[in-house]
Amino acid sequence: MRKKISKIDLNSIKEAQKVLSKSSIRKIDLIRSNTFSSMCGNDIFLKLECYQKTGSFKVRGAVTMIDRLASDTKKGGVIAASAGNHAQGVAYASALNKMSCTIVMPKNASPAKIAATRSYGATVILEGNNYDESSVYANEIATKEGRTIVPAFDDPDVIAGQGTVGLEILEDLKNIDEVYVPIGGGGLIAGVSLAIKTINPKVSIIGVESTAFPSMKKAIKKGKIGIVQEGYTIADGISVKSPGKLPYEIIKDKVDDIVLVDDLAIVKTMFLLMERSKIVTEPAGAASLAYLIANRKAISKNKNIVSILSGGNVDMYLLGQVVAKGLMQTGRLLKLFIQLKDKPGALRNIVDEIAQANINIVEVIHDRLSSNIPAGTAGVYLSLELENKEQSNVLVDLLSKQKINFKIIK
Repeated sequence: MRKKISKIDLNSIKEAQKVLSKSSIRKIDLIRSNTFSSMCGNDIFLKLECYQKTGSFKVRGAVTMIDRLASDTKKGGVIAASAGNHAQGVAYASALNKMSCTIVMPKNASPAKIAATRSYGATVILEGNNYDESSVYANEIATKEGRTIVPAFDDPDVIAGQGTVGLEILEDLKNIDEVYVPIGGGGLIAGVSLAIKTINPKVSIIGVESTAFPSMKKAIKKGKIGIVQEGYTIADGISVKSPGKLPYEIIKDKVDDIVLVDDLAIVKTMFLLMERSKIVTEPAGAASLAYLIANRKAISKNKNIVSILSGGNVDMYLLGQVVAKGLMQTGRLLKLFIQLKDKPGALRNIVDEIAQANINIVEVIHDRLSSNIPAGTAGVYLSLELENKEQSNVLVDLLSKQKINFKIIK
């Protein structure tokens, strides 16, 4: 059993804040970004939940809920299903309370996230091909072993814990026009909107979902929760097919709008955060800022806007792809395929043209044997480092004038 709160309101969020202040969950800075403020024509403030314990806001809700468990219940341990951030949050909260913790993760979960979850002392079971299948198995174990399930978002204590993010924002910035919050299951935006709107109803709260999983947006539009068709997004932290019932009830009353962002905008924003601000986020964590950047021409100017960067647990292999794709999007990495006669000096002539444009070659792949390469010719893949798109255009014009057979690889 637990002392489950009867109503999610400002008082319950303030009680959660007291719980968190007694643990090692720290207040996260709200910083003004000169770079993104200039880029967007507004004062952009970043709430850096990517710097929170376990690398995500999720630990707030997990610590709050587990703290409210009765002593006898704590002895039975807890269990949760998760592919990442929630798993680490629950494992960490359990370690704080010296409790037994089991996490069920999909078989295809990131090895780095599995290792991180185990590092907090949790027993990790790999079962199921996705979150839904893992959740079913977690419920079976909970019944069999008498463990308490810690929901990822559809729980009043969890929502109250996430709502402390909103209280901290109000403590650090008095004059706020808009707050942009990523939406997965809805626990974060439910808590944040409840906290902020109760204190200052004039603040606009805007949720940001992936174009691949607009589950909350569709639920609000239809007036009921449904299941969206499974899409694909690199932002797995907000790839939720069906949102939580409790968050839905709060969101339809407190949230002003829900907007969508695609993976292209998210990748560019992750890259810009790393390069310009030295901030590493996961794709879901960058979603709210990605929307602001992608739609900066349409958003009215001279406002105080808060963007919540909800998490920073990104897979290192994905991060490498983000850097490469970010360089390509900003015109600083160009990949070419050039077909030339297979004779001495042919490649050197191409290299000389590139050198003339003061461009650095970072990779060369020479291909004579592929079926798409005609006999007597060779294909060369070049990766080129440039200053900007203007320099890229200069090179393309130069190669075209020399009648070199090439194509840009995107």
